[in-house]
Amino acid sequence: MMIKPNKLRKGSTIGIIAPAGPIINAERIKKGVDALKRLGFNVVEGENIYSKKGYFSSGDGQRADEFNSFFESDGIDAVLCLRGGYGTLRILDKINYSTISANPKVFIGYSDITALHIAINKMCNMVTFHGPMLNSDFGGDIDEYTLNSFLRCVTDETPIGEFENPREYGELKVLYPGTGCGRLVGGNLTVMVSTIGTPFEIDLDGSILFIEDVGEEPYRVDRMLTQLILGGKMDNCRGIVLGQWTHCSSNNPDRSFTLEEVFADRLIPLKIPILYNAAIGHQKMKATLPYGVNAMITNDGRLIIKEGGVV
Repeated sequence: MMIKPNKLRKGSTIGIIAPAGPIINAERIKKGVDALKRLGFNVVEGENIYSKKGYFSSGDGQRADEFNSFFESDGIDAVLCLRGGYGTLRILDKINYSTISANPKVFIGYSDITALHIAINKMCNMVTFHGPMLNSDFGGDIDEYTLNSFLRCVTDETPIGEFENPREYGELKVLYPGTGCGRLVGGNLTVMVSTIGTPFEIDLDGSILFIEDVGEEPYRVDRMLTQLILGGKMDNCRGIVLGQWTHCSSNNPDRSFTLEEVFADRLIPLKIPILYNAAIGHQKMKATLPYGVNAMITNDGRLIIKEGGVV
């Protein structure tokens, strides 16, 4: 059975960390912190959220130390990431996973934060949350769908139930029909593939895999999917949910396949249920997903999340 963190309530304390890229806009940090406080949460700001070291917020050791200390702290109930960018892969071997297991907390982020979701899921068997971050979401004009999905996942222990897109996105669509049940795992495709061959390699056996990406041309998406297939990672996957693929069209469309053609060519031969158009990824409206819980794709094209992610 997976470890689940305690649900958040009004008065819970959210710690803000920057385990990957550096500060972009201090005003967005202030706006994001204010938004969390209006929701009734207390906020503790990590030192690294205001620092910059090249394309990192700070050195690997500093980022890992802050991550570890926030999980160790009795005064912090949840850990929310500032932003993605790049850097979490470099601190995976510096995380104190026994501390995380002993102090389960709500942990939220997406994009480059995928590496931390994968590692915590594998090393701690703990549910985390693929969802909005401070800079890109709470620090902007966060929309009702994103906010409600976040609050539903982190404040309510009951099963999530049927995944629903925002009205503006339309319904989930079926690329290949069927029924499949498994653990809900995945995230950013590029980051996920980068864990292969490391001690933190993603395990897709018995999984419902959700994937998304940004700024990747169709041939690069093809290459990453092919790596998963040739490496045997998809052999026992039970289903796939395709999220949003932001700025992933080819710069030379007359010399490229479309992304839809890539998905059809690479994934349909797996003969497992595949849904697409889910509000997951690098776009304004995004769902929060409890990472590691049991989920099911139904024969009529629905995604059912059969558990809550908190207790």
